Amino acid sequence: MNTDSFALRHIGPRRSDLPEMLKTIGAESLDQLIFETVPDDIIMKKDLDLDVAMTEQEYLEHITEMAEKNKVFKTYIGLGYYPTNIPPVIQRNILENPGWYTAYTPYQAEIAQGRLEALLNFQTMVSDLTGMKLANASLLDESTAAAEAMSLLFAVRSREQKKSNAVKFFVSEEILPQTLSVIQTRAIPIGVEIVVGNHKEFDFSGGFYGVMLQYPGRTGNVHSFKDFIKQANDSDIKVAVAADILSLVKLESPGHFGADVVVGTTQRFGIPLGYGGPHAAYFATREEFKRYIPGRIIGVTKDLDGNRALRMALQTREQHIKRDRATSNICTAQVLLAVMAGMYAVYNGPDGLQDIADKVHNTTATLANALEEIGLYQMNDTYFDTIAIKTDATKIKYIAEAKNINFYYPDDETVSIAVNETTTLKDLNKIVAVFAEATNKKVIKVTEIIKGNAIPAEAARQTKFLTSDVFNSYHSETELMRYIKKLERKDLSLNHSMIPLGSCTMKLNAAAEMLPLSDPQWGNIHPFVPIEQAEGYQQVLKKLEDQLTEITGFAATSLQPNSGAQGEYAGLMVIRAYHESRGEANRNICLIPSSAHGTNPASAVMAGMKVVVTKAGDNGNIDVDDLREKAEKHKDNLAALMVTYPSTHGVYESAIKEVTSIIHENGGQVYMDGANMNAQVGLTNPGNIGADVCHLNLHKTFSIPHGGGGPGVGPICVAKQLVPFLPTNPIIKTGGDKAITAISAAPFGSSLVCLISYAYIRMLGVNGLKQATQFAILNANYIKERLKGHYETLYSGERNRAAHELIIDCRPFKEHGIEVTDIAKRLIDYGFHSPTVSFPVAGTLMIEPTESESKYELDRFCDAMISIRMEIDSVSKENTNNVLKNAPHTLKMLTDDSWNFPYTRKDAAYPLDYVAENKFWPTVRRVDEAYGDRNLVCTCEPIESYMEEA
Repeated sequence: MNTDSFALRHIGPRRSDLPEMLKTIGAESLDQLIFETVPDDIIMKKDLDLDVAMTEQEYLEHITEMAEKNKVFKTYIGLGYYPTNIPPVIQRNILENPGWYTAYTPYQAEIAQGRLEALLNFQTMVSDLTGMKLANASLLDESTAAAEAMSLLFAVRSREQKKSNAVKFFVSEEILPQTLSVIQTRAIPIGVEIVVGNHKEFDFSGGFYGVMLQYPGRTGNVHSFKDFIKQANDSDIKVAVAADILSLVKLESPGHFGADVVVGTTQRFGIPLGYGGPHAAYFATREEFKRYIPGRIIGVTKDLDGNRALRMALQTREQHIKRDRATSNICTAQVLLAVMAGMYAVYNGPDGLQDIADKVHNTTATLANALEEIGLYQMNDTYFDTIAIKTDATKIKYIAEAKNINFYYPDDETVSIAVNETTTLKDLNKIVAVFAEATNKKVIKVTEIIKGNAIPAEAARQTKFLTSDVFNSYHSETELMRYIKKLERKDLSLNHSMIPLGSCTMKLNAAAEMLPLSDPQWGNIHPFVPIEQAEGYQQVLKKLEDQLTEITGFAATSLQPNSGAQGEYAGLMVIRAYHESRGEANRNICLIPSSAHGTNPASAVMAGMKVVVTKAGDNGNIDVDDLREKAEKHKDNLAALMVTYPSTHGVYESAIKEVTSIIHENGGQVYMDGANMNAQVGLTNPGNIGADVCHLNLHKTFSIPHGGGGPGVGPICVAKQLVPFLPTNPIIKTGGDKAITAISAAPFGSSLVCLISYAYIRMLGVNGLKQATQFAILNANYIKERLKGHYETLYSGERNRAAHELIIDCRPFKEHGIEVTDIAKRLIDYGFHSPTVSFPVAGTLMIEPTESESKYELDRFCDAMISIRMEIDSVSKENTNNVLKNAPHTLKMLTDDSWNFPYTRKDAAYPLDYVAENKFWPTVRRVDEAYGDRNLVCTCEPIESYMEEA
């Protein structure tokens, strides 16, 4: 074995396994399998123009050299991003721990109780600090969260406002510039008129439905919004507040003043800057808006034994059910970062956060006092952590950067300085020395931190926060380490067994790919530093863009969208801008096949398009005749087709080129959902197939870990005609010469985790990438054939092959009284996470093994599925007290004195011999979804506090 080959480490099956696997699937070679699976007319005729593979050691040396090109200055830019102290106990036990970062979105609640508890802590922290009743489990960044607030308030307008067509949304001029840009992008397609101005001069008369305030303001001022919010409430104008979460330790919560929505970022709760992300945003609102809140909510319910359990609440909102009626995309969370931020609050507790906030404020006051002593004018009468100095900003910038210091320069006469928790007395003296040199003043030495008093009394916090036990119990490293481990043991992640989810591609997240994320040379770069300070990032990100452009067969790439759902939205907005540039703004019809991903219709509606669904044939493929009929019917207004390839049914549709031609002939553009790109790389690509834009899920095909439901990155790759419209940023210019406004807050999205995909491509190289695709197809077809005779594969290609995933039909088992959910829960007893349940077809399981899984692991999974099939045959509708209906089985059940089940404890817990070698125990029995939705509790209240009222 070539021990230098990353491909051999990444790809699961050994070469010695190939003969038996190929024999099982009835193919003489891997090449024959690919020939029988992928239509010949879309196969690329030459290899990708990419570098040869690096070894792991070569890559680590290379990425260290690139990191050294970044210049880590002392940065006081602010604008929603701050250097922070990452507690090592959190960095080592969560960020660097595959038990946390390889977990999947917690759809299977019974094997995600640890992550769910960590997210419930996050929600409780947010609710307490914002003063709101309800918070979600994170969004992508502060700017997109603010845009979601604008959309939510638009959706909940009063009947009178809708009747009078109240579409104006006021945004304070003190808003962060990147947030304003994202709000403007989001407002266009839904018909909202943005009005920017001074909130002190706001006219509360008609036409406005909502307001967005910044707390504290962009350059640091702290306003008391109590009277403003009251007047808005009296005028039936709803108020959203973008609030700095650390400042809320010192400032009274917006909810206490009557705000309707509070949003922000939790980056400064122990999350690295990472040149813009990923960071967990927060979104909190009133309970009355619970059906409109974007993203995911973690709620409390009970299990079959009546014990407290957690799960994702209000799941009926999600896109695979509401589709084009959804209010936002559910694939918009930063779970891993939310877990870290929540743990930061658990570790520090209310007293610790108070100490940090006091230190930040007092350090800011000390700096303001020192600068005033040398004769400089400090403009902010009130502030928490940011002051503004009136002076020659150009001169200050020159001197500061020479001393490796960054400030924010709103204009030529203003210098804004945002202090953070890492700022020391030594740092203050360096700052003062810069201003003294620039103004030819004598340097004064700051010797102690004074107590600040720049927070107005009417805005000072009076209400308590973080009173729950969890925030007052784990303040030593030993205790937090054990608490984190306790939660980790409740979750099934890739470090335990395969997670065979269709369309979500849970592949290996190699350690060599992850290591650079802990390097401060990558972690400590603010997204708005001058680009020459981020040369390492600039080179890596540019190279990644070029790699993705080549892989997709397109002309250019934007890394800005920071989730797959954001990529969908960005791609459609670029198409929209393209049509408008040609004088065809009327083009607003988006054709979407009935088998499409659930996020597709929601994205189309968010982009201002009208969804027209096209039929699928009996074989699951697009009904080309129906597509042609609808494309021709809407040819004057056709904007786009959204198509997934291979299809969501796990098939390479042979008519795909005909499909794309039909759209182009009728004036539309083809948007390809990149969720199944793992079946294209190196064999074919969207450009070759005839698409015009695609988004890529870097957290799927390109190995960024799911992190329990985020981080994700969803860059878009576009054909030549769409390049001019790629999105920009108001501070660091990106995109084309006719760029749409920002899609997300940071210029290059979640730059830190882009290093992972860059590593994946560099270490696999051109040949390894192609092999990964081939083995993904091999593994899926191996499972298909091993399960043959036990489960029917619902769809296959023309030569009876699956793509990289397959759908098995579980509907016939209803005659035994068994639902697909019962199979999903029973798999837990065998130590596996379930495949995708009832998507895209109700009553089915969609299985995707990925190329990373070995033949040994594939066989374990197939043995489990075959064993379950035999169990199904042994039960009946009348016998509901059976091993499937009672699954999963907990350790408490197995060790209880009584056993009231008609099967043995061994059958329940150890159905196959291998299970005993590495038994995973769920900590709760099957959860009661309906009960939790009827009794919605989304903070750390004990279940006893509401169960009696139900």
